[in-house]
Amino acid sequence: MDAQTVAAEAQAIGGAGGDAAAPTFLDRLIEAGLLIPGGVLGLYGRSDIFEGIAERLNRMVLRLGQDHQAETLRFPPAMGQHDFETSEYLKSFPQLAGTIHSFCGDDRAHRRLLARIEDKQDWTDQQQPTGVVLTPAACYPIYPVMARRGPLPPEGKTINVMSYCYRHEPSLEPTRMQMFRQHEYVCLGSPQQIIAFRETWMVRGQDAVRALELPMEVDVANDPFFGRGGKIVADSQRELKLKFELLIPVNDGLPPTACLSFNYHMDHFGALWGIRCANGETAHTGCVGFGIERLTLALLKHHGLDPARWPQSVRDTLGGL
Repeated sequence: MDAQTVAAEAQAIGGAGGDAAAPTFLDRLIEAGLLIPGGVLGLYGRSDIFEGIAERLNRMVLRLGQDHQAETLRFPPAMGQHDFETSEYLKSFPQLAGTIHSFCGDDRAHRRLLARIEDKQDWTDQQQPTGVVLTPAACYPIYPVMARRGPLPPEGKTINVMSYCYRHEPSLEPTRMQMFRQHEYVCLGSPQQIIAFRETWMVRGQDAVRALELPMEVDVANDPFFGRGGKIVADSQRELKLKFELLIPVNDGLPPTACLSFNYHMDHFGALWGIRCANGETAHTGCVGFGIERLTLALLKHHGLDPARWPQSVRDTLGGL
């Protein structure tokens, strides 16, 4: 997002440096100390209260999926460049990707770097790629792992995975963070297994949000594919109903925010990594994703900034907040 777009968004949203008299939701979150500005749009620290809500949401997600007997995997918020390239993420979402660079020079190069900083000049060209890429979605690291294990069991495989993710979307919307957590259940197996998995979670996800006493709607959606060709892919994704989102109003005066997503990838990832079912056919995959920060923000928006004053039924749903 360029500076002009950010400025326009700031004017539209108001507050957080805008001219509107009334504080925005983001202003109130920062004033209450729930979010701590990181000096970059969409990059925040979190208070103990915010993290307490997030942790209880994660436990809720684990309880919701306990009947899956899913294998739990946790990865750092970065992955190798080779696996990232194999995912074809850059083909679809180059505007969102983030790579990790580091200084790799000698003493002379270091002096040049320090001189650039001293003169307030750009120094980033003194960095080199490290072969490490920030994870764009929590499920991405599991596919090469599953491929290396060989054919899936006949009943398919379900993985519980959570990770911080990065997407280059600087914004004044508190729900559009550049670093955020996704908690997912990922199913690998036959088309029938994936469709049944997604149908189960579409019901289960709505029941969970209803228990949190949050307003919601579910609608067919598409990912933000890049460019003109991306529009064709996005239209196809919507036409085939491969992605649904559970939407909750959170941001001031803006459309509702996707807080859960229910996705059917067909055989895309299975074909890319050579993941096979027990019968040798290419595996299909699907996932349900819970946006932990977004759900936390939704709870704060609709029930207030003090969890101690939330409805007791909501607190009970979260396991005694």
